Amino acid sequence: MSRKKVLIITYYWPPSGGSGVQRWLKFTKYLRRFDWEPVIYTPENPEAPAEDKSLLKDIPENATVLKTPIWEPYSFYKKFTGQEKESKIGTAFLSEESKPKLAEKLSIWVRGNFFIPDARKSWIKPSVRYLVPYLKDHPVDAIVTTGPPHSMHLIGMKLRDKLDIPWLADFRDPWTEIDFYQDLMLTKRADRKHHKLEAAVLKKADRVIVVSPTMKRNMERIRGRTVDLLTNGYDAEDYAEQKIPRDEKFSISYIGNFVKTQNPPFFWEVLADLVQNEPGFKDDLEIQLIGKTDYNVQESIRENGLISFISESNYVPHAEVTKYQRKAQVLLLILKKVPMASHFLPGKLFEYLAARRPILCIGPPESDTGEVIRECKAGTIIDYDEKEKMRQVISKYYDAYKKGQLTVEGNQIEKYSRKNLTRHVTEILNEMTGIEDS
Repeated sequence: MSRKKVLIITYYWPPSGGSGVQRWLKFTKYLRRFDWEPVIYTPENPEAPAEDKSLLKDIPENATVLKTPIWEPYSFYKKFTGQEKESKIGTAFLSEESKPKLAEKLSIWVRGNFFIPDARKSWIKPSVRYLVPYLKDHPVDAIVTTGPPHSMHLIGMKLRDKLDIPWLADFRDPWTEIDFYQDLMLTKRADRKHHKLEAAVLKKADRVIVVSPTMKRNMERIRGRTVDLLTNGYDAEDYAEQKIPRDEKFSISYIGNFVKTQNPPFFWEVLADLVQNEPGFKDDLEIQLIGKTDYNVQESIRENGLISFISESNYVPHAEVTKYQRKAQVLLLILKKVPMASHFLPGKLFEYLAARRPILCIGPPESDTGEVIRECKAGTIIDYDEKEKMRQVISKYYDAYKKGQLTVEGNQIEKYSRKNLTRHVTEILNEMTGIEDS
């Protein structure tokens, strides 16, 4: 029996790096095991946050990858804000400077009010013009769009209208409830348009999948019917390498971009106090920051006299990231301190689980993330202002490190493997298309 075909429309694809590429790259890697053949449609010249050629190995052999050019306003943005042409655009308002320039603030206002839903909107019409004849000549059984950027969903919606091909919309992050939505400085008209487009996508898509339980409830309220939950996960093959020795130092490792809304002042204060008062702590401590770090975070570290304990790497390939995770004594996970903090279920959480090192999470204990950490017995989650509890937990971890007993139980993580999650994706695709699973 020949495989069913699914067209996957994604802005992020190798050699682009960063978190946005992982989800559908890994699904694509395993789709053939469940009798689905992926066809990828992605920009030829995207403004990627980073380049990571180590991810190319996960693209299935001889997979069809279609690419067309995209025009984006970032060359104008960089020139307007005085950035180098080769500069990478920060995500979630990450800034490596003390204060955003006036030009940067104006650019954000223009982006929010004129580039709706996002700066990739100019790719929608050319993509539809390209894909309609292609799909007539090369039929597929289903279409998947993954966002953000949510322009990808508008491509899918237009193809659904024109070709009547079943369409699955995947939301890796919320649309109008994303944590920085209020920072876009939207006019009432722009806000209405965002909400109108979001509602249209949610109601027209044959199936919708999201990454966290709270997000599922919120999207179902807008959609008026069921939304599927499919979390992010980890790829067991990325962790199959032989045992990697632990860091000799008491390493607390944060992996990923570290933005302003994640900065935990009391955490740095606790570390500074332990450096002064816990015997041996200052000789053993190492704080590893793997990824771009916001200026506000850097300032907090300086103010607490912790610069000498910092080890920084701006970006490392994903193949190396898994080694950092497994070497660390403690893995630091920080939820953004925003109203929607309880919604977050970060992709890195599942890779932290696979690394089987204790997770020290800062954020609301009664959150989607807190639920997973407790379920998997993978570490501790501490609220933003629980300074004394933070001191106790770090001291406990440090004591276990000194005794060579710093371990984690790590239960029930297999259900979050990319292979098992891909099985669930194909079950949804089968149901959506009315094709029996072979």
